[in-house]
Amino acid sequence: MTSAPDPTTINRLYGRSKGKPLRAFQQHLVDTLLPEIAVPLDGEVSARTLFGDAPGNERTMHFEIGFGGGEHMAFRADMLPDHGFIGCEPFVNGVAQALTHVHGNAEKPGVPNVRIHHGDALDVLRRIPDGSLTFVYLLHPDPWPKARHAKRRMMNDGPVDLIAAKLKRGGEFRFGTDHPVYVAHAMMIMRRHRHQFDWLANDASDMLNRPGGWPETRYEAKARRLGHEVWYFRYRRRAE
Repeated sequence: MTSAPDPTTINRLYGRSKGKPLRAFQQHLVDTLLPEIAVPLDGEVSARTLFGDAPGNERTMHFEIGFGGGEHMAFRADMLPDHGFIGCEPFVNGVAQALTHVHGNAEKPGVPNVRIHHGDALDVLRRIPDGSLTFVYLLHPDPWPKARHAKRRMMNDGPVDLIAAKLKRGGEFRFGTDHPVYVAHAMMIMRRHRHQFDWLANDASDMLNRPGGWPETRYEAKARRLGHEVWYFRYRRRAE
């Protein structure tokens, strides 16, 4: 559809992979819990391989690209305990924070229906069988606002084609951002994919209202403290 490079053709991750040192308990979770719930580094990624579901009785599967601190993923997984969630995040501090949600504590139980990949989401998405996912989430991705960095944005033709392939017919792709440059870019990309997705919006106001079951993340809360507007998008994979 386009000859310009995008994240599906660039074989490296940009941006931070590590921030401030982890606290002792966070490091403990990275060392002990993460290996138990990590997505395997090769082979098929499915409800059968991750959760042991029997063929023909696979659970509904969700996939989150860049889960940040894991608040949205943990909220959804807790709300839908019979569903399976795959979250991918290259930033180790975000992975560590997500593991605290998965582990739980004395006040709140953990969420056992989550599997995590510490690395590039596209490496995992490629290994998911086509038509296997019911939801895909891309919330507050790095905007890469400079034009010369547009090829690094996850919202590009290559990744959107891949997301479309992995979603079930009627499955939903949710996207959120507080960056106006990214909004304009994303809408341009999704217009090019009208043959694959229907935009679930009746009017412009739908973009400004958080849908039900979509919790506020720390990135969204920070954006609002800074006075930024936040936009929400829902797209349904076309049936034909």
